[in-house]
Amino acid sequence: MTKIQTIIKRTGIVLAVLLIYSCSALTKKRTLVGKEFKTESGLMYTITHEGTGKRAVAGDKVVVHYTGKLTNDSIFDSSVFRGEPFSFKLGEGQVIKGWDEGIALLNIGDKATFTIPPQLAYGSQGAGGVIGPNETLIFDVELLEIIEAPKPYDVVGKDTVTTASGLKYIKLNTTNGVQAQAGKTVKVHYSGYLESGKMFDSSVERGQPLEFPLGKGRVIKGWDEGISLLKIGEKARLIIPQELGYGERGYPPIIPAKATLVFDVELIDVK
Repeated sequence: MTKIQTIIKRTGIVLAVLLIYSCSALTKKRTLVGKEFKTESGLMYTITHEGTGKRAVAGDKVVVHYTGKLTNDSIFDSSVFRGEPFSFKLGEGQVIKGWDEGIALLNIGDKATFTIPPQLAYGSQGAGGVIGPNETLIFDVELLEIIEAPKPYDVVGKDTVTTASGLKYIKLNTTNGVQAQAGKTVKVHYSGYLESGKMFDSSVERGQPLEFPLGKGRVIKGWDEGISLLKIGEKARLIIPQELGYGERGYPPIIPAKATLVFDVELIDVK
């Protein structure tokens, strides 16, 4: 055998191995689509179309299209028919357990069918007169989008100023914009956090800034004072003691008693 023949033979073996591996990988991928799986909880799911986006994780806001059916194939709800995708925060109990578990198995672009047993749905009580007791539910779902939770501002190296009331604020930038003033209507984007770092509310996540008349007591005292320190386009962190927030009672179940609150805010507009 010549040297060239040896090279060709070895190359052929390598190509054959790569071809076998490639075919195996493709076959493995195809077997995922259309195959029914069952989780330990009892959820059954089938991927009907494979997307290429990132995987959803707890804490993400997810946007989903769905059609919900009973086992007799009658449809009881559908975001597809309404033309309005449904969004919720994954892993926080805002939906039935079968959804929290099932959507976390999907990537953006995936379509799937969930068969959800009663213990992961509405249980023995049913829901709304439409879903009876101990009903198994079937959902055709598509994960359209993942909206990641806003990240806290980076305030490292920035000065913290304390006012006479006890409010602390950290400005991230300064602008030549219009100053917020009492009596004016202000538009503000915000994300609110407990001292533990847990976010409890965010206009950024909703995509809907908050508008209110400044200095009229429509918001907590720390906000009336803190927003008045800003100009349009400025961002700041407000650290609000309980006496300027929700006080000794808090705002159950979202805000505990005597809570110090942290708000990352941006003044969008002043009218």
